[in-house]
Amino acid sequence: MARYTGSVCRLCRREGMKLFLKGDKCYTPKCPFEKRPYAPGQHGRDRMKVTHYAKQLRSKQAMKRTYGIFEKQFRKYFSKAVKAKEVTGTMLIKIVESRLDNTVYRLGFALSRAHARQMVNHGHVFVNGRRVNIPSYELKPGDTIELEEKIRSNSDVKQAIEISSSKNVAPWLEVNYDLFKGSFVRMPEREEVDLPIEVQDIVELYSK
Repeated sequence: MARYTGSVCRLCRREGMKLFLKGDKCYTPKCPFEKRPYAPGQHGRDRMKVTHYAKQLRSKQAMKRTYGIFEKQFRKYFSKAVKAKEVTGTMLIKIVESRLDNTVYRLGFALSRAHARQMVNHGHVFVNGRRVNIPSYELKPGDTIELEEKIRSNSDVKQAIEISSSKNVAPWLEVNYDLFKGSFVRMPEREEVDLPIEVQDIVELYSK
Protein backbone atom coordinates (compact mmCIF):
# COMPACT_ATOMS: atom_id res chain seq x y z
CA MET A 1 0.00 0.00 0.00
CA ALA A 2 1.36 3.40 -1.00
CA ARG A 3 1.66 6.26 1.44
CA TYR A 4 -1.34 8.60 1.56
CA THR A 5 -0.68 11.65 -0.65
CA GLY A 6 -4.02 13.45 -0.39
CA SER A 7 -4.94 16.41 1.78
CA VAL A 8 -3.79 15.67 5.33
CA CYS A 9 -6.45 18.03 6.66
CA ARG A 10 -9.06 15.49 5.54
CA LEU A 11 -7.46 12.98 7.90
CA CYS A 12 -7.95 15.33 10.85
CA ARG A 13 -11.58 15.87 9.86
CA ARG A 14 -12.10 12.10 9.47
CA GLU A 15 -10.78 11.46 12.99
CA GLY A 16 -12.73 14.37 14.47
CA MET A 17 -9.63 15.89 16.08
CA LYS A 18 -6.53 17.84 15.17
CA LEU A 19 -3.63 15.51 14.44
CA PHE A 20 -1.26 18.46 13.85
CA LEU A 21 -0.05 17.02 10.55
CA LYS A 22 0.79 20.47 9.14
CA GLY A 23 2.78 21.68 12.10
CA ASP A 24 2.36 25.31 13.14
CA LYS A 25 -0.49 25.97 10.70
CA CYS A 26 -2.70 23.71 12.81
CA TYR A 27 -2.49 26.27 15.63
CA THR A 28 -3.81 29.12 13.46
CA PRO A 29 -7.34 30.11 12.31
CA LYS A 30 -6.27 29.04 8.80
CA CYS A 31 -6.53 25.39 9.83
CA PRO A 32 -9.35 23.81 7.73
CA PHE A 33 -10.49 21.83 10.79
CA GLU A 34 -11.50 25.14 12.41
CA LYS A 35 -13.85 25.87 9.50
CA ARG A 36 -15.12 22.34 8.90
CA PRO A 37 -14.83 20.23 12.07
CA TYR A 38 -16.80 17.33 10.61
CA ALA A 39 -15.96 14.28 8.52
CA PRO A 40 -15.26 14.84 4.81
CA GLY A 41 -17.61 13.59 2.13
CA GLN A 42 -21.27 13.91 1.24
CA HIS A 43 -22.52 12.58 4.58
CA GLY A 44 -19.87 14.19 6.73
CA ARG A 45 -22.35 16.38 8.58
CA ASP A 46 -24.75 13.52 9.30
CA ARG A 47 -24.96 12.21 12.82
CA MET A 48 -23.98 8.57 12.95
CA LYS A 49 -24.19 6.13 15.83
CA VAL A 50 -20.70 5.47 17.11
CA THR A 51 -20.25 1.89 18.32
CA HIS A 52 -17.57 0.84 20.79
CA TYR A 53 -15.70 -0.90 17.95
CA ALA A 54 -15.86 2.25 15.81
CA LYS A 55 -14.43 4.27 18.69
CA GLN A 56 -11.56 1.80 19.08
CA LEU A 57 -10.88 1.82 15.34
CA ARG A 58 -10.84 5.61 15.17
CA SER A 59 -8.34 5.75 18.05
CA LYS A 60 -6.04 3.34 16.23
CA GLN A 61 -6.32 5.22 12.93
CA ALA A 62 -5.73 8.55 14.66
CA MET A 63 -2.51 7.32 16.28
CA LYS A 64 -1.24 5.73 13.07
CA ARG A 65 -1.91 8.90 11.11
CA THR A 66 -0.41 11.16 13.75
CA TYR A 67 2.93 9.36 13.58
CA GLY A 68 2.73 8.35 9.90
CA ILE A 69 2.87 4.59 10.51
CA PHE A 70 1.48 1.79 8.34
CA GLU A 71 -0.69 -1.00 9.77
CA LYS A 72 1.93 -3.76 9.52
CA GLN A 73 4.53 -1.73 11.39
CA PHE A 74 2.01 -0.53 13.93
CA ARG A 75 1.08 -4.15 14.74
CA LYS A 76 4.76 -4.91 15.28
CA TYR A 77 4.99 -2.01 17.71
CA PHE A 78 1.95 -3.32 19.57
CA SER A 79 3.39 -6.85 19.77
CA LYS A 80 6.61 -5.40 21.17
CA ALA A 81 4.64 -3.33 23.71
CA VAL A 82 2.68 -6.40 24.86
CA LYS A 83 5.88 -8.31 25.58
CA ALA A 84 7.33 -5.47 27.66
CA LYS A 85 7.01 -5.40 31.44
CA GLU A 86 5.33 -1.98 31.41
CA VAL A 87 1.67 -1.17 30.79
CA THR A 88 1.01 -1.94 27.12
CA GLY A 89 -0.51 1.43 26.23
CA THR A 90 2.30 3.36 27.91
CA MET A 91 4.97 1.24 26.21
CA LEU A 92 3.30 1.72 22.82
CA ILE A 93 3.56 5.49 23.23
CA LYS A 94 7.21 5.23 24.26
CA ILE A 95 7.99 3.18 21.16
CA VAL A 96 6.41 5.59 18.67
CA GLU A 97 7.85 8.61 20.46
CA SER A 98 11.35 7.16 20.20
CA ARG A 99 11.19 7.06 16.39
CA LEU A 100 13.85 9.22 14.75
CA ASP A 101 11.46 11.17 12.54
CA ASN A 102 9.22 11.98 15.49
CA THR A 103 12.21 13.09 17.58
CA VAL A 104 13.53 15.38 14.83
CA TYR A 105 10.08 17.00 14.80
CA ARG A 106 9.85 17.18 18.61
CA LEU A 107 13.27 18.84 18.76
CA GLY A 108 11.97 21.58 16.48
CA PHE A 109 14.14 20.92 13.43
CA ALA A 110 11.16 20.20 11.17
CA LEU A 111 7.79 21.86 10.52
CA SER A 112 5.90 18.57 10.78
CA ARG A 113 6.52 14.85 11.19
CA ALA A 114 6.20 14.44 7.41
CA HIS A 115 8.89 17.09 6.94
CA ALA A 116 11.09 15.32 9.50
CA ARG A 117 10.54 11.98 7.76
CA GLN A 118 11.65 13.52 4.46
CA MET A 119 14.80 14.96 6.06
CA VAL A 120 15.73 11.56 7.49
CA ASN A 121 14.98 9.76 4.21
CA HIS A 122 17.30 12.14 2.36
CA GLY A 123 20.14 11.45 4.79
CA HIS A 124 20.26 14.87 6.45
CA VAL A 125 20.22 13.51 10.01
CA PHE A 126 23.04 11.96 12.04
CA VAL A 127 22.64 9.81 15.16
CA ASN A 128 25.71 9.57 17.37
CA GLY A 129 27.78 10.92 14.48
CA ARG A 130 26.51 8.31 12.02
CA ARG A 131 24.17 9.08 9.12
CA VAL A 132 20.79 7.39 9.55
CA ASN A 133 18.19 7.46 6.76
CA ILE A 134 15.55 5.24 8.39
CA PRO A 135 12.66 7.32 9.82
CA SER A 136 11.50 4.44 12.04
CA TYR A 137 14.93 4.08 13.66
CA GLU A 138 14.32 3.73 17.41
CA LEU A 139 16.44 5.97 19.58
CA LYS A 140 17.83 4.96 22.95
CA PRO A 141 18.39 7.20 26.00
CA GLY A 142 21.65 9.09 25.54
CA ASP A 143 21.55 9.17 21.72
CA THR A 144 22.48 12.47 20.07
CA ILE A 145 20.80 13.81 16.93
CA GLU A 146 22.48 16.33 14.64
CA LEU A 147 21.52 17.91 11.31
CA GLU A 148 23.83 17.64 8.32
CA GLU A 149 25.64 20.91 7.65
CA LYS A 150 24.19 21.53 4.19
CA ILE A 151 20.58 21.31 5.42
CA ARG A 152 21.10 23.86 8.19
CA SER A 153 20.60 26.81 5.83
CA ASN A 154 17.36 25.39 4.42
CA SER A 155 14.49 27.89 4.72
CA ASP A 156 12.05 25.33 6.13
CA VAL A 157 14.55 24.24 8.78
CA LYS A 158 15.22 27.86 9.70
CA GLN A 159 11.48 28.52 9.96
CA ALA A 160 10.96 25.42 12.12
CA ILE A 161 13.74 26.47 14.50
CA GLU A 162 12.44 30.03 14.66
CA ILE A 163 9.00 28.76 15.66
CA SER A 164 10.32 26.15 18.10
CA SER A 165 12.86 28.41 19.82
CA SER A 166 10.00 30.30 21.48
CA LYS A 167 8.50 27.07 22.86
CA ASN A 168 9.65 24.53 25.41
CA VAL A 169 11.13 21.36 24.01
CA ALA A 170 9.68 18.04 25.21
CA PRO A 171 10.98 17.28 28.74
CA TRP A 172 12.65 14.02 27.67
CA LEU A 173 14.74 15.88 25.07
CA GLU A 174 17.49 18.49 25.08
CA VAL A 175 18.33 20.77 22.15
CA ASN A 176 20.94 23.32 21.13
CA TYR A 177 19.72 25.28 18.11
CA ASP A 178 23.06 27.05 17.67
CA LEU A 179 24.76 23.70 17.08
CA PHE A 180 21.74 22.10 15.33
CA LYS A 181 22.07 19.26 17.78
CA GLY A 182 19.76 17.54 20.24
CA SER A 183 19.71 14.61 22.65
CA PHE A 184 17.22 11.87 23.43
CA VAL A 185 17.78 12.01 27.19
CA ARG A 186 15.26 9.42 28.35
CA MET A 187 12.01 7.69 27.49
CA PRO A 188 8.94 9.89 27.94
CA GLU A 189 6.31 9.31 30.61
CA ARG A 190 2.69 8.86 29.49
CA GLU A 191 1.50 12.09 31.12
CA GLU A 192 4.25 14.07 29.35
CA VAL A 193 3.04 13.18 25.86
CA ASP A 194 0.29 15.47 24.62
CA LEU A 195 -1.72 12.87 22.71
CA PRO A 196 -5.52 13.34 22.62
CA ILE A 197 -6.10 9.66 21.86
CA GLU A 198 -7.50 6.92 24.08
CA VAL A 199 -4.63 4.46 23.83
CA GLN A 200 -6.56 1.92 25.90
CA ASP A 201 -9.03 1.67 23.00
CA ILE A 202 -6.17 0.51 20.78
CA VAL A 203 -5.07 -2.07 23.35
CA GLU A 204 -8.61 -3.43 23.58
CA LEU A 205 -8.97 -3.51 19.77
CA TYR A 206 -5.80 -5.53 19.20
CA SER A 207 -6.48 -7.79 22.20
CA LYS A 208 -9.68 -9.23 20.74
